[in-house]
Amino acid sequence: MEWYALQVYSGSELAVKKAIENLKKEEHLEDKIGQVIVPTEEVLEVKNGQKKVYERSIYPGYVFLEANLDTALWHKIQSLPKVGRFIGESKKPTPLKKEDVELILEKAKQKSAPKPKVSFEEGEIVRINEGPFANFTGEVEDFDYEKGMLKLNVTIFGRSTPVEIHYTKVEKIV
Repeated sequence: MEWYALQVYSGSELAVKKAIENLKKEEHLEDKIGQVIVPTEEVLEVKNGQKKVYERSIYPGYVFLEANLDTALWHKIQSLPKVGRFIGESKKPTPLKKEDVELILEKAKQKSAPKPKVSFEEGEIVRINEGPFANFTGEVEDFDYEKGMLKLNVTIFGRSTPVEIHYTKVEKIV
């Protein structure tokens, strides 16, 4: 079996994955279709002071599947709802390289802490909205994505003070 990338409508990756798995089960294609994966990551979003964690696809618009692909199976999968096409050269599905597959599988297995939906740039000005420094503004010096911590340079009583704070406790100034 080889790995293939299947282009699908963005936002419908999980529905296509389920449809392929149903096809595999209903038509007894266990010998022709192996794993079907949609690598996802957790994203943390803060709206109106409420924290919400949800999953989003790392590769929007793509589903990866392991298959012994022949013309009949190719057409069955491609005729499923919300499926675009197989990725390949000269309109034919081309198997993915082993190194690419290993990278994709590693990302699928690796579950880290939820990533923030917003990103911060060095030099950007933000307002602190919680904690002892509430209502102060600071300049972003560094943003640690893994921990979700911001290093800010806040001016307090005319002196520049370094402050480390979680990114959910600040808001961007537009």
